[in-house]
Amino acid sequence: MRELKLNTVCEEAACPNIGECWKNKHATVMILGDTCTRACAFCNVKTGMPGPIDPDEPEHVAEAAAKLGFEHIVVTSVDRDDLADGGAGQFVRVIEALRRTTPRTTIEILTPDFRGRMEAAVEAIVAAGPDVYNHNLETVPRFYPMIRPGARYYASLRLLETVKRHNPAIFTKSGIMLGLGEQRLEVHQVMDDMRCADIDFLTMGQYLRPTPKHAEVAEYVTPQAFDAYGAVARAKGFLQVASSPLTRSSYHAGDDFREMRMARDAKIASQVQSD
Repeated sequence: MRELKLNTVCEEAACPNIGECWKNKHATVMILGDTCTRACAFCNVKTGMPGPIDPDEPEHVAEAAAKLGFEHIVVTSVDRDDLADGGAGQFVRVIEALRRTTPRTTIEILTPDFRGRMEAAVEAIVAAGPDVYNHNLETVPRFYPMIRPGARYYASLRLLETVKRHNPAIFTKSGIMLGLGEQRLEVHQVMDDMRCADIDFLTMGQYLRPTPKHAEVAEYVTPQAFDAYGAVARAKGFLQVASSPLTRSSYHAGDDFREMRMARDAKIASQVQSD
């Protein structure tokens, strides 16, 4: 990562799983620099005016994937509201570089919401052909003004719905943090909204306060409560659910992708038999 001048969300977001993941040569690459144009109350990534895009970044990501032998790679980014396309073009170039260099590596992307240019951004990225398209809702709608003030809940749902409209074969994924003070029925409603948008994979993890400047933790949700939420989500029809205190968007992402693909294949086979 240092040699190729790459950033990781593992470091920038102070992920609690970094030791386990890096020991196993798993990392989530963060493209478009290390500075975000937004200031979400939960996020440890620094905020400010980002520098120019590194034109060599796509090839460097692909080189890192090849050197580390990634079977599955997760690529995310900071928000880049300063760019005309919100950074969508760089996602496309990274996907294309990975396909050229490591064609057997499955690709999962975790994008921002591309505020104001979502349709064009999603269309371009979907055309590049990632295997999984992730965009996190992060929390229940009630907390958006405080926790995610630069975003809109229904715009994020619409983004993932748009991915499916352009290419139903791409798996869609989203996640929320628990422990901010949300109510149980609010979480269930988010699940229902996600299923209406045909989202395949839901992740739920405990919010941990990165610094005293960030939003406070209202509750440490018990493992039993996470299990209960997971059971409800599976009953609602998600192909894959990850629900535990340490669950994060890209934690065990490769294994989860393989399980999700198997679940979809089994579902299709069952439908064929029924017909």
